Amino acid sequence: MMTIGTFSFELLAFLAVGLCFGEEAVRVAELADKQINESSGLALSLRDPQVFWTVNDSGGEACVFAFDQSGKARGKVAVKDAFNFDWEDLGSGPGSDGKPALYVADIGDNLRKRPVVQIYEIPEPEFEAKESASAKVWAGIYPDGAHNAECLLVDPVSGALTILTKSEDGGSVLYAFPQKRQDVPMVLKRIGEVQFPAMGRPGKRPVDDCMATGSCISADRKRVVVSTYCHLLEWEIREGEPLATAMARDPSRILPPLTPQMEAICYDADNATLWFTSERLPTPLYRLRR
Repeated sequence: MMTIGTFSFELLAFLAVGLCFGEEAVRVAELADKQINESSGLALSLRDPQVFWTVNDSGGEACVFAFDQSGKARGKVAVKDAFNFDWEDLGSGPGSDGKPALYVADIGDNLRKRPVVQIYEIPEPEFEAKESASAKVWAGIYPDGAHNAECLLVDPVSGALTILTKSEDGGSVLYAFPQKRQDVPMVLKRIGEVQFPAMGRPGKRPVDDCMATGSCISADRKRVVVSTYCHLLEWEIREGEPLATAMARDPSRILPPLTPQMEAICYDADNATLWFTSERLPTPLYRLRR
């Protein structure tokens, strides 16, 4: 390895990847609602692009929280007949009826023992609502045994649902739900693999870069982003291209500010700006513009 002083050419090249996008990350707010203490999924509202939805991690209340770009609370809605076993992501997109919907991903499984995972689909609530929402349940069974996962990818055009698994060895797998929901558990289809290398950053372990913790597809379906505890990885989706094909290519690597435990990310309405939070109070809200 050739070095210049204490810097290697590899490190310089790595830093250049982060700089070439002209990123500007700003901590714009802390969430006012202190009930949001383990923000584990983030979705842009399809009703108002100034508003976001989030959920708490495992064991939290079975509800979705709304807040705006200033961090102000805008509402809290319970998901009827749901249980927060391990809610790990949240997506917005077209519902089964074509109207704006939220998809709550109950897909966490640290012990890898769950026979079935589920996605709760609810109509996107009105803001300021203090009520409950009925859910349609997408129950899924992996074809090759249980997996831990923290990423749900909702196709903004078709509404197709895809899970990206989480693994400490960096080997993640994409599993797709059938396009049409059934009232019984559905066998998921393995459609691709994504490798997350153990690069790490000062203050984080190399293994922290191996684990996929949050994800989103831009509303124009031209980008997909996945967070780890260290970095953001982004892929271009070409017109008409399957998601798995796009994610089989090498991604761009973006260096966000380090947070205690980043597990929630989404695109803005401009399809380029990224927003993300972190678990643990006070819950920060970051904006990263390109």
